[in-house]
Amino acid sequence: MAVAQESDVQEPDDVMVITAAEQTRQALGVSVISSQDLQKSPPKNDLSEIIRTMPGVNLTGNSSSGQRGNNRQIDIRGMGPENTLILIDGKPVKSRMSVRYGWRGERDTRGDTNWVPADLVERIDVIRGPAAARYGDGAAGGVVNIVTKQPTGEFHGSINSYIDFPKHSKEGATKRTDIMLTGGLTDNLSFRLYGNLNKTDADDWDINKNHQINPASLTAGREGVRNKDLNGLLRWDITDQQSIDFEAGTSRQGNIYAGDTQNNNPSPLVSSLYGQETNRIYRQNYAITHRGYWDNGVNSLSYIQYEKTNNSRINEGKAGGTEGRFLGGFNTIHYDNLTLHNETNIPFDAWVSQMLTIGAEYNYQKLNDPTSNDQSTAEGGSVPGIDDKNRSTKASSNAYAVFVENNIELTSTTMLTPELRFDHHSVSGSNWSPALNLSQELGDYFTLKLGIARAYKSPNLYQSNPNYLLYSRGQGCYAGGGSCYLMGNEDLKAETSVNKEIGLEFHNNQGLVAGVTYFRNDYHNKIEAGNTVIGNATSGSGSNIFQWENVPRALVEGIEGSLSLPVTDKINWRNNLTWMITTENKETGDYLSVIPKFTLNSSIDWQATDQLSLLTSLTWYGRQKPKKYDFNGDIVSDSSTNQLSPYSIVNFSGKYQFNKNFTLSMGVDNIFDKRLFREGNASSLKNPTTGAVTVYGAGAATYNESGRTFFVSTNLSF
Repeated sequence: MAVAQESDVQEPDDVMVITAAEQTRQALGVSVISSQDLQKSPPKNDLSEIIRTMPGVNLTGNSSSGQRGNNRQIDIRGMGPENTLILIDGKPVKSRMSVRYGWRGERDTRGDTNWVPADLVERIDVIRGPAAARYGDGAAGGVVNIVTKQPTGEFHGSINSYIDFPKHSKEGATKRTDIMLTGGLTDNLSFRLYGNLNKTDADDWDINKNHQINPASLTAGREGVRNKDLNGLLRWDITDQQSIDFEAGTSRQGNIYAGDTQNNNPSPLVSSLYGQETNRIYRQNYAITHRGYWDNGVNSLSYIQYEKTNNSRINEGKAGGTEGRFLGGFNTIHYDNLTLHNETNIPFDAWVSQMLTIGAEYNYQKLNDPTSNDQSTAEGGSVPGIDDKNRSTKASSNAYAVFVENNIELTSTTMLTPELRFDHHSVSGSNWSPALNLSQELGDYFTLKLGIARAYKSPNLYQSNPNYLLYSRGQGCYAGGGSCYLMGNEDLKAETSVNKEIGLEFHNNQGLVAGVTYFRNDYHNKIEAGNTVIGNATSGSGSNIFQWENVPRALVEGIEGSLSLPVTDKINWRNNLTWMITTENKETGDYLSVIPKFTLNSSIDWQATDQLSLLTSLTWYGRQKPKKYDFNGDIVSDSSTNQLSPYSIVNFSGKYQFNKNFTLSMGVDNIFDKRLFREGNASSLKNPTTGAVTVYGAGAATYNESGRTFFVSTNLSF
């Protein structure tokens, strides 16, 4: 289901206006970031920098290996980035699916939260738990919906800029500028146009030199990024109660290489590419959206969106220690994603007021990757059932869904919301997703909220493709059983999770809001690199064959707390705390992801004068423990057991509104200059004399945390 977008179309006054999407925004596990929040605390480059401050949200890599450690993405309630669904104006964004999926689940990607400049965002809805399950495939952890500023009837424009100044010269600086125009062309035609240029430099190549674990390799810092975005939207108000939007956008994200390789295995080619673009992602999106309000208060939302991604990157190895290391020469991975969606909200009275939502959705994904299905079988031997060479470079899937939801106002203090969604995926088959949510007012000050839902995620187009082979001479193979292959599995089941939560909220007339929520996700059929030999190669070294397989059981549970306290009519104190009680693969006992046990976010917002507002914020991260087992299934030892000690980041910023047309924001991120250095990830070094192999690991120290940084941001509107 989609989150409704803002529109000039007005609903009639005599209808129940709590649509299904609006009811979701009132659910227990929902947080909202406003455009004012983004102005007071502007992200350097990526919206994930502020999304991470919401309850239950952290940044992690795709796996717990620490590989690609500085390319972290949104991880909601410990379910991993692959279980976070990113939406822009209610429509799915999946360009990261064009990035090859590695042996341990790594993707060399920053994710999909950087396609919209911060200055063009109206709000961000962060939806967790059972409330997110209604969005279908890929939302088992949660949903991030980025809502952009919409067209207006009057002509307006803005020019925005941002620049920062890191204290430490080895850390990359950011410069950004964007422009937006909006206005009416005729009485019933309006438009919005925006463009953006953004550059963040890479960290110096040797920023982690004094902190690396493996003396034979240099652990990279954060790579840089160059963004270019252009987007246009034309709105036609057919009548006072119907509108059609036509939208087209094009974006380019190019990296500025900092030296990262998947297994910490640099080469002369790798070293020579520092500071250059080694991958460029081009995303184009086209959408037609219809909104309407009909007789008797019925309203509908329909859209068709086509998302085209071309991922041009230097070829990489796919075998053993060379996996993820540059081989030279560019190739382009093509990914296409087509979505058709309709939902209709029908208000009616049957004993009590109700809002029934019915809808349907179709999704088609197509991947053409000419670089990933060419792993040679000359050494490891032929794999039964697939060709030794010239294997198909294409993979695709179709998915259909129908859903129904009913918001039932049982009493003036009781809202019951049963839901049912049916999905059929061409690879993993059919899936039913029932859900039930309850909101009960307990007197004047307390609200009890409960929810339970079944969520799911289908296998991605690499996991389910038998033509996709990875090879190792033995070190990366489970239980050290000699050389092996990992191949795709077209018989994979969808991952599912039964998500439950219960929470109690206190609120009064003075604006005090406090709440506590317990959540538990019983995770079934998680897809991981298998540890069961399914056969052997028929020639060569007779390598063992593994495949992606479903892990029967995993568990994620935790507690989220929040407190918003208006100290005075000018000062507001906001807090949230996340306690991850359990994040565990129940078969192996290993952690699902490396995230803090506790995360505390606290901010004091002071409207000092009508023109001046000040913001002080603190984020405290508790201890982070590394994975328990290495690639071979052995218990980690030595440096691989290193934990990351608790640390905190304090920021300060101020915004001054000179007049209605000009705003200046200034601030300092990480005032006390708390820095973290990436020590590496699991890697090995072979002694050329003795042949002994030493395994190095950084434990949980797999990413860089930037030091003190000053910034200035301006907004000029007209």
